Amino acid sequence: MDFIKDLSRRLSCKDMRIVFPEGEDPRVLWAAVKHQKEGLIHPLVIGFRNEIEETAEKEGLDISELEIVELGKYEHTDELVEKFVERRKGKIDETRARAQLHDPNYLGTMMVYAGYGDGMVSGAVHTTGQTVLPALQIIKTKKGVSRVSGLFILCKGEENYLMADCAINTVMDAPTLAEVAATTNETAKQFGFDPKIAMLSFSTKGSAKSDTVKKVEVATYLVNEAHPEINVDGELQFDAAIDPTVAKKKAPGSKVAGQANVFIFPDLECGNIGYKIAQYLGGFTAIGPVLQGLNMPVNDLSRGCSKEEVYQLAVITAVQACLGK
Repeated sequence: MDFIKDLSRRLSCKDMRIVFPEGEDPRVLWAAVKHQKEGLIHPLVIGFRNEIEETAEKEGLDISELEIVELGKYEHTDELVEKFVERRKGKIDETRARAQLHDPNYLGTMMVYAGYGDGMVSGAVHTTGQTVLPALQIIKTKKGVSRVSGLFILCKGEENYLMADCAINTVMDAPTLAEVAATTNETAKQFGFDPKIAMLSFSTKGSAKSDTVKKVEVATYLVNEAHPEINVDGELQFDAAIDPTVAKKKAPGSKVAGQANVFIFPDLECGNIGYKIAQYLGGFTAIGPVLQGLNMPVNDLSRGCSKEEVYQLAVITAVQACLGK
């Protein structure tokens, strides 16, 4: 895929250590082995060694060069327990912290937090909540960011789009929508986009009236007020956002309409449905969700992901980690 190849070329840091907490899954193991052979990313695979070896034998994968972190036997566990207790500031004691590190997502997140990994990719087996909660408790959000949001990258040939929030925030008010748009703008620039952001609705420029339309109008105003440098417009229907002919009729003079490449949905329900329609009916590859706003990159997979999508999300995670150094 051209987008992933372009990102790989931009990865100036070598041997980025990406943690895979689901080493027994054949898709994850395939992606880790591929990265190990290519040498751009150094995978750290968490799991029970005997189960990983069984998966490798069944799938015909050579894991002889792969670094495996076995649950319950990690050499830095004592250090991680200490750091975990300190990070949670009295919300967990040493006994509970040690037990929690038997959960591969907590172990992987602590490895990233302690500097033994540069980023983490999970979610092929675990739910989004199981991946995100340890990151929120340990990695936490960047200064000035109040919440994590979930971004999908949609790719097909030369077409590449970003969509958010499609994974995390169930209900969003206008300030939250504005924050998601600003955060997504930064992510888009990291990935080499010239972002043109459409704040989506079922209305274009006042063609309909409702509280949800007003929310998108206010969110657009807030983004423009706080970040006049961002190319954003709304509220826009999807056809007005992407089709130049429709844009001329519905939103003449807009700096975004008809040429948007970043789409901000008014709520999670719309976002999740929207990206899946693009994926399954439109033939786009959906990579993500990329978790935006964290201090260190921890990214989530859909449980229906392919092995190629695991591989691709690891590249994205490595690029995020590299740019954050």
